Amino acid sequence: MSQEIKSHLFAVRTTGGQEKVVMNLLQNKIKTNKINVLSVLLVDNLKGYVVIEAKDANAAFDALQGIRHIRGRAQGELEFKDIEGYLVTRTSAAQLAIDNVVEIIGGPFKGMKATVTRVDNEKQEATVILLDAPYQLPVTVDSNYLKISTA
Repeated sequence: MSQEIKSHLFAVRTTGGQEKVVMNLLQNKIKTNKINVLSVLLVDNLKGYVVIEAKDANAAFDALQGIRHIRGRAQGELEFKDIEGYLVTRTSAAQLAIDNVVEIIGGPFKGMKATVTRVDNEKQEATVILLDAPYQLPVTVDSNYLKISTA
């Protein structure tokens, strides 16, 4: 019988623009010190914050100790519904193939269709040629911004 782990979500205030740095520092500390933190989320539309998913407040507090660019923790806990809208279903680069027609669902080319010309699984990105452009324009895009087109 599998036991479901109850986790708690905490919003952590960071120095603006340093969210990625904080996330990387937290991930390294969690791995090295084996802290009971399940995940660290970087939410695109939530500037100045990272979200920590931990088994309890103490584990989250332990992870945050001594990390640069942390400005505090929002009072209370977040509910999953608070961040659910920010979560993006990931398209791994492994699902993409050369000559796939894809739709770009994020970034400056959002809404455009393109053809995949190269896939880099290690960097999780793909090079595509925009179909809507007047000339062949190769663009490298994060694979999470690509959705395989059904049309």
